[in-house]
Amino acid sequence: MTQKSDRQVNGQVAALNEAAPKSAIALGDALALIVGLVIGVGIFQTPSIVASNLGSNFAVLLAWVLGGVMSLIGALCYGELATAYPHAGGNYHYLMRAFGSKVAFLFAWARMAVIQTGSIATVAFVFGDYASELLRLGNYSPSIYAALAVIVLTSLNIVGVEQGKWTQNWLSIAKVLGLLLVIIVGATFITPSLPPVTARAIAQTNWGSAMVFVLFSFGGWNEAAYISAELHNVKKNMVRLLMWSIGIITAIYLLINFAYLHGLGLTAMTQSEAVAADLMRNTFGQPGALFISLLIAIATLGATNANIFTGARTNYALGQDFRIFSFLGHWNRANTPKNALIVQGAIALALVLLGSFTRKGFTTMVDYTAPVFWFFFLLSGVSLFVLRAKEPQTPRPFRVPFYPVTPILFCLTCGYLLYSSLVYTDIGAAFGVAVVVAGLPLLWRSSYQN
Repeated sequence: MTQKSDRQVNGQVAALNEAAPKSAIALGDALALIVGLVIGVGIFQTPSIVASNLGSNFAVLLAWVLGGVMSLIGALCYGELATAYPHAGGNYHYLMRAFGSKVAFLFAWARMAVIQTGSIATVAFVFGDYASELLRLGNYSPSIYAALAVIVLTSLNIVGVEQGKWTQNWLSIAKVLGLLLVIIVGATFITPSLPPVTARAIAQTNWGSAMVFVLFSFGGWNEAAYISAELHNVKKNMVRLLMWSIGIITAIYLLINFAYLHGLGLTAMTQSEAVAADLMRNTFGQPGALFISLLIAIATLGATNANIFTGARTNYALGQDFRIFSFLGHWNRANTPKNALIVQGAIALALVLLGSFTRKGFTTMVDYTAPVFWFFFLLSGVSLFVLRAKEPQTPRPFRVPFYPVTPILFCLTCGYLLYSSLVYTDIGAAFGVAVVVAGLPLLWRSSYQN
């Protein structure tokens, strides 16, 4: 008698289970989710690094425009994939259809153990750093705050999708309003009386390095794919979501960098370690610096919640398809993947503990996630070509314009960032790759059970 595959067995279990992803996320909720996820820590830390690699105000602003354009190119590719194949697994589902179960399994394992949980821990550490500026909780204050953020926000998402999305909506609104205040302060209240740009600063022009940090700040818009099974009228709203979110994020990034340049000047901006805090401190003194700490804490809390919300969806899809992780493939009656959220939270807490021991939580987590993220992001771009060839009959409500040029540009961008993340990162990158490789025995065991 032929033994059924994991996908067949779990597919039948899912069919008997009343609880499944429902269309419960409106376009406005999804927009708050993606904007809140992307505008996390990058825009408060990377502008000074970008400016130090470029030689003029115009070049700095142009770099952020290019970041928006590159993100838009990727979003056009994802627009076709997400509307043709709406699924809670997002990238996992595309890789499954394009390359088969082995590649999809490794991606889902990498996302659960490295990419998404590493991102949650990364942003939670920054929340801990800035929350500690407001109220310190001892020697391990940042780690305590990071762990509390993971626990509280995971619990809110387990309670129900409504609680998760409303938490995200309010955090995103507070974040955008705070950023608008920083923009107004920098653009209207301060005129820098600083020396002109030095020849040394211009000699350091490095567009490649600058774009690495720009694109890091834009990272996260692709998470829209993981809510495609829950988005109202996905065939119409997915492309709107991607276009609007990237448009809003690009506009905010341009305005905030204009405010930094106008309020501090390029020279002071390149020398700043906390450019937003310096801008507000110059205007309002220490109360201004405390305000920016509160704003960044809110921003990182919103990004942590968004990462938790979308990350568990891939774990749920993994559990639906592979018996070894079948306990993850359950959707509870509160319209959330409860078990997937619990496992994701536990791994994120373990990474917070790891970062606490290294004493370099943020840097360690960025190094840990970057190469693995860009490798599978590249494969997702390639899957567009494969699926067009393998499944030409599949209805595509949205088709990538200027095919194949647009997806080729997207793949080249991903390839460049993969190379950069391997060359310019520390030991954390090797550790992340090793964790992915550790998934191979699990893949072998899963295949053996078929």
